[in-house]
Amino acid sequence: MTPPRPTTAKIVDVPGLAAARDELARGGRRLVLTNGCFDLLHVGHVRYLEAARRGGDALAVALNSDASARGLKGANRPLNSQDDRAEILAALACVDFVTIFDEERVTRLIEQVRPMVYAKGGDYRLETLDPGERAALEACGTEIFFVPMVPGRSTTRLVDAIRGA
Repeated sequence: MTPPRPTTAKIVDVPGLAAARDELARGGRRLVLTNGCFDLLHVGHVRYLEAARRGGDALAVALNSDASARGLKGANRPLNSQDDRAEILAALACVDFVTIFDEERVTRLIEQVRPMVYAKGGDYRLETLDPGERAALEACGTEIFFVPMVPGRSTTRLVDAIRGA
């Protein structure tokens, strides 16, 4: 018999995440937001998320839906469903909230949630952020910081290794 899927209060919709941000702000606490597909979770992801969490008092992960991940990564991705990816992320101690979004860019979610801090991988710089995302972050007064990448760790590399490339 398959065990029942656990429910978790960490997986919230966008209005729920905005309410959590407001509650944190009332207590003088800072919400860090990051986003991505997080298709095959690996040590690079875990180290990145732990470092992002250290940027504030709570970490929210905006997770690309299956449709938006396909738009970004191609027809063969994601390998894991959005519900599975959300549940795995929510199981990490460093992650306080997970929300799924359908757009390829996180701009609208940023505008709705208004995070105090935004973490992005070290393969980006301020100049290479999506212009819409950057404008939304600046309009909210959000602090932006970049987390160094873990060399040699990527989902694409894992997929290629599994496929024998």
